[in-house]
Amino acid sequence: MNTPPGGFRLSLSGYLVCMAGICWREGLRFLNQRGRFLSALVRPLVWLFIFAAGFRSVLGVSIIPPYETYVLYEVYVTPGLVAMIQLFNGLQSSLSMVYDREVGAMRILLVSPYPRWFLLVSKLLAGILVSVLQVYTFLAVAWFWEVELPPVGYVAVLPALLLSGFMLGAMGLVMSSVFRQMENFASVMNFVIFPMFFASSALYPLWRVQESSLVLWWICTLNPFTYAVELIRFALYGQFEPFAALVVALCALVFLAAAILAYDPSAGMMARRGGPEDAR
Repeated sequence: MNTPPGGFRLSLSGYLVCMAGICWREGLRFLNQRGRFLSALVRPLVWLFIFAAGFRSVLGVSIIPPYETYVLYEVYVTPGLVAMIQLFNGLQSSLSMVYDREVGAMRILLVSPYPRWFLLVSKLLAGILVSVLQVYTFLAVAWFWEVELPPVGYVAVLPALLLSGFMLGAMGLVMSSVFRQMENFASVMNFVIFPMFFASSALYPLWRVQESSLVLWWICTLNPFTYAVELIRFALYGQFEPFAALVVALCALVFLAAAILAYDPSAGMMARRGGPEDAR
């Protein structure tokens, strides 16, 4: 086990208690912010109930993997809307990091004897668990809207949700290290969420994008959100997409490493600001 400078020996149980405490705090915050839960569901449900239903008669998806038959448009966009929930939740969770720095809670957390990477991973895990709850709530509502998935898909999608949520949450952590105030971070969120969502395979197959614009197809291909959507799409049908999983895993590691470096007081963004205290 690690031994901090003060000589106090950190045990495995101590790490588990610390992680449980961070997850519990994030869970309580989620329960006390019901508007956050509703807002996370309103966006994808609007797309599913209004846009997808309206486009049903003009937009259909031909037989492409993982689909074995012609599918309606609302069925096709469901994995993309699931990934949208995770994207919004990942950035909202990171927005809370900016808030914690402003009110001082983050400063107290970062000066604890536990390694910063562990604290960041725990914070990330707490956000992922919240997003998974939101996703399954959305899938339950979608089922009543006749978006019925194979029963095995509801279980098989869980690992995909954890991996994609890890990548999107780590990306949000990197962003949260750059901004001092919530106002700045909240405004920039819109410049990240919507381009990532629209320039992906969430709303239309990539082969259709390639037919209309080769430049946009390249942008969609380079967008990591595209691979998170495809990973979820295949998992919902009980299939594993290895290339998408590899891209998402690599991006998650890169984003996490960048976040750990950014929150390092001797090397990252905190050093250029004078530490967490200065970031308030």
